[in-house]
Amino acid sequence: MNLTALPAFSDNYIWMLDDGREAVVVDPGEAAPVESALDARALALVGILVTHHHPDHVGGVDALRKRLRGPVYGPAREGIPEPFEPLVDGDEIDLLGLRFRVIDVPGHTAGHIAYFTASGPQPPVLFCGDTLFSGGCGRLFEGTPAQMHASLAKLGALLGDTRVCCAHEYTLSNLKFAREVEPGNQALRDYEAWCVREREDRRATLPSSIARELAVNPFMRCTEPEVVQSALGHGATGDTAVEVLAALRQWKNDYR
Repeated sequence: MNLTALPAFSDNYIWMLDDGREAVVVDPGEAAPVESALDARALALVGILVTHHHPDHVGGVDALRKRLRGPVYGPAREGIPEPFEPLVDGDEIDLLGLRFRVIDVPGHTAGHIAYFTASGPQPPVLFCGDTLFSGGCGRLFEGTPAQMHASLAKLGALLGDTRVCCAHEYTLSNLKFAREVEPGNQALRDYEAWCVREREDRRATLPSSIARELAVNPFMRCTEPEVVQSALGHGATGDTAVEVLAALRQWKNDYR
């Protein structure tokens, strides 16, 4: 099974899984990168997975329908271009011989979902949209800090070698902020150095892994003493994980 990040817009990735004959794409904000990849590899498009309703994740869905030989799946509680098959937490779908489990991950949007599969011969795969980024998390446009904390906890409980397929190349900016939060984290410094080299060579920093994010991502480390102290110095109203995440998210919103 091939896993490919298709660049879109200025910093999006449309993820594509294919078996050499058929393909599934995730969050096609625009159609052209998908069509080019399908044509280059002579692949049939058999499914589209959508994590949330934002235009840079659904903008290409309708244009791709003309060559789609299967369903569009999306969150039941969000306005996804019709027709689509609505999904909720715990639902399972089968594509490319893989079984995907749906995980509710509200926070960035109210009805955001993620797709997880551990049914293939390779390491598991998570398509997490804009909930989890490498070194960061999505802005809270519609959800609450408590929802985002619960969502990240769900993802953090997945297998450590799970490949984390985020929808944006935000890694270096996230890691710059993460160093401000947790300057004593050696794993974070090592990972940032590796990511700098990857970007200098025009390679994606993604996918990440759950184990890596647990080691470097401040939004998944809200009970670590250094993270807590940094949050308390930037407006946290207490030292609970939710209060820490809320302060970190507001700090990150204003960080330059």
